[in-house]
Amino acid sequence: MAMLQHTVGVFINPDKEWQRIRDERHSYLQVYLVHTPLLALIPVIAAWFGVTQVGWSVGSGGVVKLTSESALWLCIGAYFAQLGVIYALGEYIHWMSRSFGVSGDRAQRHYGSMAMAVYSAAPLMVAGLALVYPHLWLVASVFLIAGAYSVYLVYEGIPILMNIPKERGFIYSSSVITVALVLAVVVLAGTVIVWGMGLGPIYTH
Repeated sequence: MAMLQHTVGVFINPDKEWQRIRDERHSYLQVYLVHTPLLALIPVIAAWFGVTQVGWSVGSGGVVKLTSESALWLCIGAYFAQLGVIYALGEYIHWMSRSFGVSGDRAQRHYGSMAMAVYSAAPLMVAGLALVYPHLWLVASVFLIAGAYSVYLVYEGIPILMNIPKERGFIYSSSVITVALVLAVVVLAGTVIVWGMGLGPIYTH
């Protein structure tokens, strides 16, 4: 319940919510395993419904949809990709914490790092609801806004959650955003490779 409140809190009052998160003591696995698997279901379920039941069109062409089985496998892959990216980002934040002078015991730093990765990714996963209606302009607009807010959460939250000066937090946050972008590129590259192996989407006729 507390973790759901934190998710809502980072949308309503992020500064105060980062302070609440910082003052709690949980294991890094607890914040990751309790929260991330549920949040990651939002875009996956929405995408499956959107691409199989609603479809999309390109230009003046007809409506395009995917077969249920094809969409299911793609959504399963996307689900685990989300889990992997968030976990890797949390581990990176923790790995860099000592370099940026984050104080506290290792367990608390690890918890704070994973919490930063999980809660800052929440806007992007909630934005996945737009995939119910998978039209390019809508999905791109919603994810652009969500991505901008996630970046804001990182820049605003790192100094608070890690209890470091804002100047140092800015550099720390910039490195986190850079790594997040690299991870996104890795996922896209992996997708291209998988599709090249003949495991891409199958369209309905």
